[in-house]
Amino acid sequence: MDEQTVSIALLKTLSPLDGLKKENLHALVKKTAVRELPAGRFLFKQGDMENRAIYLLKGDLEISRDGTITTTLHGGTPETKSPVAPGLPRQVNARTLTDVSYISIDSDLLDVMLTWDQTGSYEVGELRNGSEPNDQDDWMTTLLQTKAFHKIPPANIQAIFMRMQQINYKADDLVIRQGDEGDFFYVVTKGKCLVTRETPLNKEGIKLAELKVGDTFGEEALISDAKRNATVTMLTDGSLMRLAKDDFKTLLNEPMLQWVNRDEADKIVASGGTWLDVRLPSEFNNYHLPGAVNIPLYFIRMKLTTLDRSKRYVVACDTGRRSSAGAYILCERGFDACVLTGGFEIGNSEKV
Repeated sequence: MDEQTVSIALLKTLSPLDGLKKENLHALVKKTAVRELPAGRFLFKQGDMENRAIYLLKGDLEISRDGTITTTLHGGTPETKSPVAPGLPRQVNARTLTDVSYISIDSDLLDVMLTWDQTGSYEVGELRNGSEPNDQDDWMTTLLQTKAFHKIPPANIQAIFMRMQQINYKADDLVIRQGDEGDFFYVVTKGKCLVTRETPLNKEGIKLAELKVGDTFGEEALISDAKRNATVTMLTDGSLMRLAKDDFKTLLNEPMLQWVNRDEADKIVASGGTWLDVRLPSEFNNYHLPGAVNIPLYFIRMKLTTLDRSKRYVVACDTGRRSSAGAYILCERGFDACVLTGGFEIGNSEKV
C-alpha cells in the first residue's frame, strides 16, 4: 500500500478538520499520509474497533451491513467530506469497488485538537516569547498528541500552558542535580538534554537518555515527594518550559492517574494484566507479588521497549509513591497503567 504526502489545503476540505486552527492542521499534516488501496479490499469490517477517522478521497466504496449493501460512496462528493461510517464498534463493512485513495487519522487526537481549539480564547502565539513559531508549535503539538493529554480536561491543558515559564540555557548548563529536592516539571522546547545517574561505581554518572524537543522530565520527584534520581544537563543551547510542583500535581498528575485497590488489581491481573514492581532489585528479591515484573523506577524510561503495549499494567511498590511516578511515565507514553493504592502488604506477597 503506497503512501503520499498530504497538504493543509486538502485537510481544510474535510469536516471537522476545516474547523481546526493552523497550528493543529500543521501538526496533522506531519502525521497524516494519503494511502492507496486496490479494488476488492476491505477498508474496515463490521465490528472493527480501531479508533480512526477515515476519509475517502478518490474511488468508490461499497458500504454493507450483515451482507446487505446499504450505499455506495464516491470520493470527491459532499458525502465524503465527513468520516466514513464513524463510531465504534464499526456498524458496517467498507469494501473498495475501485482503487481508492484515503486518509486515516487517530480519532482521539482529532477530538483533543477540536476540544482544545474550542475552549477559551487562548492562542499558541501567547507562549512564543520571541521564539521561532515552528519550534514552539512542535513541542506543544507533541504534548497534545500524547495519549496522556487525552485524559486531561481541556481547561487543565489551557491552565498548564499558561502557567509554564520559559527558561533559556547554554550547552553544559545544569538543569537539575541528582539528590536535590524536586520543584518543577520540565518540557524540552528547543535543543537537547542529557540524563545521567551517579552510582557508587561511577561518580561521573551513567548515561540514561538524551531528550529532544517535546520530551519531558522531572515528574518522578514531584509525584513521589522524593529527591531527584538523576542529573539533567544541556547538550546544546536550548530552552525549557517548566511547571511548578503544585500546578503539576493539580493540573497534570491527578487527572492522569487511575488508582485501584487490591481487589480491583487482582481482578485486572487475573484477566490478563501484569504486576509491574518499580522497587529496587534487592527489595524485589526479598519479596514480591506472584508473576510480577521488576523494573526499578529510575530505569523505567530505558525499559519501555520491553513492555507490551497490549497489556494493562498494575504498577506497585511498598507505599504507592514510586509506583505512582512509574504509572505516570507509562501513561504519558501511551501505556494502559494504573496504580495500586497505598502499595502492597508484605503479608500478601510471595517470598522467594
